[in-house]
Amino acid sequence: MRKLVVLLFIIGGFAGLIGMGAMATLLIGVGGGGSASWSNCSANLGPWGDGAGRGKRDAGTLDRESVGIAKRIIEIGKERNLPPRAWQIAIQAGKTESNLANLDYGDRDSRGIFQMRPSMGWGSIAQLSDVDYQINKFYDVLQSVPNWEQLRPGSAAQRVERSAFPLRYHRWEPMAAHLVSVEGNVSGVTACDDLPSSSVLATKAIEYARGQLGKPYDWGAVGPHAFDCSGLTQQAWKAAGVEIPKYSQTQYFEGGKYIPLNEAQPGDLVFWGEARDPHGIHHVALYLGDNKVLHAPQRGENVEIEKLWDGGELLPQAVRPAGDAPQSAGPTAGGAR
Repeated sequence: MRKLVVLLFIIGGFAGLIGMGAMATLLIGVGGGGSASWSNCSANLGPWGDGAGRGKRDAGTLDRESVGIAKRIIEIGKERNLPPRAWQIAIQAGKTESNLANLDYGDRDSRGIFQMRPSMGWGSIAQLSDVDYQINKFYDVLQSVPNWEQLRPGSAAQRVERSAFPLRYHRWEPMAAHLVSVEGNVSGVTACDDLPSSSVLATKAIEYARGQLGKPYDWGAVGPHAFDCSGLTQQAWKAAGVEIPKYSQTQYFEGGKYIPLNEAQPGDLVFWGEARDPHGIHHVALYLGDNKVLHAPQRGENVEIEKLWDGGELLPQAVRPAGDAPQSAGPTAGGAR
């Protein structure tokens, strides 16, 4: 539900946010039929919202065994005709679970690169000691994950591993992208240099959203005649050439880079959840600057612009769907709009 009362006090420092201002002309490919789009960049290879520099530094800390396992992940991925995205996901999972080492121990009966458990049907102890078996098993399960190619790599890794700490896989995204690029001889980390900055893309998203003002709210709708809250934000960023998931919770966990709320810029996504809990998110809006948001409120109301409100539910982090190039952010949404 939307707020019941608008609080006069908004999180400290928010009033000083900078307005959008004039932006450069968008590249022809963004949001159109051209091959150059930010969504194409992020969907192929590269870190979502984190630079390639950190990836190179992190990769430099790996020992010989870890580099060898990363190379084998890439080799088997190529043998199976899997895209570089799959290699990146497997490397992130292996780095997170074992530091890319073939461990003979782990939590309970977990073992190996991906800390797979014999008791959970991953294979026998002998099989889970074999590097090639483990990599192939990981790929087998990954390919059974619906729409894994469209997920943020760390989120796809989580769908395979089913960890109690789902966000930790994102930490090694730049490193995995770097290894795939260097060891797999795949361009991608620097293939997006000429794309627009996040502010230019945000301008396009906001232009689209403004064009929907006055259209009715309809739960689950993604336009063109009606929208719900997450349908509007998804389609607005899609118009800028950036693909983000549907549903407000999923947009929070998988939609981009986290930004402190008092550093939010126009085009960023802001969220409301019960007791400010990300797992209780029920509403999302586009921030416009100057303490204003554009959103699809609730049933019986229309897409509108209004003052940002708190109501005890405004989350302290916003999400920025597109980072500055060259750059390319759980749980599934349950009950989210």
